[in-house]
Amino acid sequence: MPEATTTGPGATGEAPFDLADLLSESREEQERYGYFHTLREILQQPSTWLDSAERMLDKTSELSPLVQGIRSLVLTGSGSSEYAGACVRLVLQNAIGVATQTVGGGALLTHGARAIPPERPGLMISLARSGDSPESVGAVSLMLDTEPRMRHLVITCNQQGRLATTYRNDPRVRVIALDERTNDRSLVMTSSFTNIVLAARALGLLQFPDRYRALCRDLSERAQRLLPAGFPVLARVAATDFNRVLFLGSGSRFGAARESALKMLEMTAGRVIAMSETYLGLRHGPMSLVHSDTLVVCFLSSDPQIRAYESDLIRELSRKQLGLGKLIFGERIPKDLAGAADVLVECAGGASLSDEDWPVLDVIVGQVLAFFRCRKEGFQPDSPSSDGVIQRVVQGFALHRTETTP
Repeated sequence: MPEATTTGPGATGEAPFDLADLLSESREEQERYGYFHTLREILQQPSTWLDSAERMLDKTSELSPLVQGIRSLVLTGSGSSEYAGACVRLVLQNAIGVATQTVGGGALLTHGARAIPPERPGLMISLARSGDSPESVGAVSLMLDTEPRMRHLVITCNQQGRLATTYRNDPRVRVIALDERTNDRSLVMTSSFTNIVLAARALGLLQFPDRYRALCRDLSERAQRLLPAGFPVLARVAATDFNRVLFLGSGSRFGAARESALKMLEMTAGRVIAMSETYLGLRHGPMSLVHSDTLVVCFLSSDPQIRAYESDLIRELSRKQLGLGKLIFGERIPKDLAGAADVLVECAGGASLSDEDWPVLDVIVGQVLAFFRCRKEGFQPDSPSSDGVIQRVVQGFALHRTETTP
């Protein structure tokens, strides 16, 4: 059972929005208060991860030829989908043994093949929730036209989206659609994000299906315990008087930090300023963000060497009395890392996880924290951008293609 230890502000008293109370409301009331979809999609993650794992395992015979013999790998998507690629880039690079890069869909539209590694043959994995944003089809179309030695895999949560339907019968593109439940109805990506991450992770374990299945099962069990234990703790943290949030992570977990910062921005309509940084990068200027109204969320590495660097930085923040307080998330967290205003959230399991395994758990912390802060700010989690500044699917815009003469 994950241990949730709190000290400092918000450590006593009832959570302002308890999970049981939220779930006890009828569907009609949940929809009226605007949190029905987001809450359901956050809570469904442990079960949907198992489904996504089996879907990927069923496609092993189709996926293996895509990976065989490649000399470069590109993960692409836009917004959260790009950050999903960042969560798996390192583990795929080391598992497959080829240069791997995460490139935003927008960078492919503007820079084409100049934005990706030059080695061929290559594999481009397009990640998308809906697959209906302008970049989704545009980036694949451009690469198909200009880079014939690139292979293509689409992982999407929407089997009816343009990305899936356009290329479903194209022999140059392999399309895998995840369970329709993962096609989040909320404005923000939650279960779609983590399912895309775990689906892409399968590419590095095609020869080890039992290991992949066991990993997804372990993560699912941890998340099942983390969600009910973490909700009241994170609700109390979300109710504290911060106006800024800084998410810290290293390696694959920096991808989770980027996604968590985006969740906070989206779900508070930008009212709470959120950014992400690496621990060692923080000293090179961004530490100036850490004012007395800043919550610092620390995704603590499981690697002893990396953790040593991270712990030094956490202690430096405490010594300099920077920030309103810290939320530290991980496993076997040294108690002396916590100051009087800090909160520790432990997520333990049967076997130790590597840093490459943690991003989906880190992101749950970011999702729940943003969910409760959204409600505190008076917004509806399902549609926090009430003025329509951002939408669930990016609106269409012109795609430009300059024809070159051979």
